[in-house]
Amino acid sequence: MRTEEEQVEALKNWWKENGKSLLLGIALTLAVVFGWKGWQNNQQVTAENAAVVYQNLVQAVALASAPQATEDQRTTATHLAKSLKEEFGDTAYARFGALFSARLYVGSGDYSAALSELDWVLAQAPDDVMKTVASMRKARVMAAMGDVEQAVALLEGLKTPSFSVSIAELKGDLYRQLGNLDKARNAYQAAVADAPQGTRPLLNLKLDSLAVKGS
Repeated sequence: MRTEEEQVEALKNWWKENGKSLLLGIALTLAVVFGWKGWQNNQQVTAENAAVVYQNLVQAVALASAPQATEDQRTTATHLAKSLKEEFGDTAYARFGALFSARLYVGSGDYSAALSELDWVLAQAPDDVMKTVASMRKARVMAAMGDVEQAVALLEGLKTPSFSVSIAELKGDLYRQLGNLDKARNAYQAAVADAPQGTRPLLNLKLDSLAVKGS
């Protein structure tokens, strides 16, 4: 059995060989823990700041969308949407802000700027719902610019089940714009078949307006 002196000496030798590595490991562990907490705190602060800007944007868009809106109000809304993209571009708030911005540009007739906003949203790899919403709005803008066939092609890639009625109805609108009434009728019929009964009166009117005479 080792004497007390031998045990102390062995401990000293072990510490001499392993002490620095042990301290380094502890230091690294603490750095990771505190770094993670710091990152979490920073993420929370970022999200809170983005939420404040977004709330201001929602209010600004409401004012800018009113019939009596001034140029200053529209500029304010556009500026806030731009700030969300530049300062909080990796948040969902920024993507919603871009959708708002696109709507304002459509309202002012600047379709190219609206497309840029919608393309930015799509470039952020959004979830299926956001992708579908942005793509449908992009299709409408493209149609307003005269690119109706490309707008239809864009809708072909959308498969989100919860939007099946809206997608089919929009396809019907676009086919009708192209003068292809048979495809428009088929699209409206598909939309009516998927829609809960009585929830889309305008859709039914669109389909009725294309009813084949004598049928």
